[in-house]
Amino acid sequence: MTSPHDPPPGDDHYGQPGQQPPYQPPYPQPQAQSTPVLSIIGFVCAAIALLFIPILFGIIGIVLGIVGHTRGETLGKWAAITSAVTMVGGMILGIIVVNSMG
Repeated sequence: MTSPHDPPPGDDHYGQPGQQPPYQPPYPQPQAQSTPVLSIIGFVCAAIALLFIPILFGIIGIVLGIVGHTRGETLGKWAAITSAVTMVGGMILGIIVVNSMG
């Protein structure tokens, strides 16, 4: 017994009877990273930027955060924001230390 929702005999969901399925690549498609590696490295650069070479490590952390965010890492934007804040904080801290020495 057939229902009105059954396809007609000999008709498959690919179109014409006997037609091949659409092309499938022989390799698996890349999956999103489960561990936000770039974001974590961005946070580490943010921490380093607070005390050592703020401009260098701050910019590296910002770039890593943005790249991580564009690759789908949810922490990427927070790594970029944190790196920017600690870069400015590190520069202010450096100015305070230099002025207190002289």
